[in-house]
Amino acid sequence: MSGPQTGDVHLAEVPADRLERGGRWSGEDERRRECDQSEVAAQGGQRSGTRLDSRTRGKALVTARTVVSRPTKCCRTSCGSAIIDFMLFDGLASTVTSADFSGKRALVLGVANKRSIAWAIARRLADGGAELAFTFQGERIEASVRELAASVSSPLVTSCDVRSDEDIDRVFSEVAGAFGGSLDVLVHSVAFAAAEDLEGRFTDTPRDRFWLAVDVSAYSLVACARAAEPLMEATGGGAILTMTYLGGVRAVPHYNVMGVAKATLDASVRYLAWDLGPKNIRVNAISAGPVRTLAARSIAGFPTMEAIVEERAPLHRHIDADDVGAAAAYLLSDDAHNVTATTLYVDSGYHGMGM
Repeated sequence: MSGPQTGDVHLAEVPADRLERGGRWSGEDERRRECDQSEVAAQGGQRSGTRLDSRTRGKALVTARTVVSRPTKCCRTSCGSAIIDFMLFDGLASTVTSADFSGKRALVLGVANKRSIAWAIARRLADGGAELAFTFQGERIEASVRELAASVSSPLVTSCDVRSDEDIDRVFSEVAGAFGGSLDVLVHSVAFAAAEDLEGRFTDTPRDRFWLAVDVSAYSLVACARAAEPLMEATGGGAILTMTYLGGVRAVPHYNVMGVAKATLDASVRYLAWDLGPKNIRVNAISAGPVRTLAARSIAGFPTMEAIVEERAPLHRHIDADDVGAAAAYLLSDDAHNVTATTLYVDSGYHGMGM
């Protein structure tokens, strides 16, 4: 039998002192691994979501795939307070660790349904131990948001019209009440442009709808960051994350006024990062490739955008909301404590191509 073959994911316990960079497993290590796997099975089979911390020094819990061929190399890396050991099986690396958000409190704006990017981020936060509050816009999606929020035991679900300063003030007052006057994380995944302005010519965008797109998609971040500032300052700092797109940097056909709004959002991230940095509040953005969400349906030619990215991106594949959630978990975690004013691209490398 040639080449590695993968099976179900399981956990194996590996002595940390065996995992020096460039090291190899001995026969004793192989037998120990087999014994550890048997012990895991005896304790009930698969285990997942195990969090590593600084106390896990003598042994490291490693998420690996069952591989027929023996591992060729074992390596060690550090990630904040976690020590992550990983194994290379004939070129296949496999490791999983969840960012630790224990004790963190987060407000998430922009969940519409289970396919929303904001929900993928919220699940990552919840899996890491964070307590979450949610907002929704309009009765049409209220039931969906409340159902999702209940699945992560959210203490607060409230409506919010980001065009209204009074509404934003009310929401953050409710957040302060629910979270004891503090907030660690703010996820801003809110954008809007009239459907008719996402087809045809940008030149024909009327003044009122131009400002509507900028207000909802960009100024709302400024307003929410201002409201979050005292709550984050009370807890010693925090992390703010928003969602942008390549259309704010380059002209993307049919993206039109939303591209201008995203350019405004991108600049706002940098200026907010400068203003809030002295209070240990970080502000970042993720620029995701085309993701099939409710909002994406309103963009004319969206399937064409997907096809072009798949054809021309270095990795030649689509991304999904979970990819964005994973990137967001890093930017919002303490592991990124020195990362701010940054846009992280999650688009299979498409943004780096010339054509």
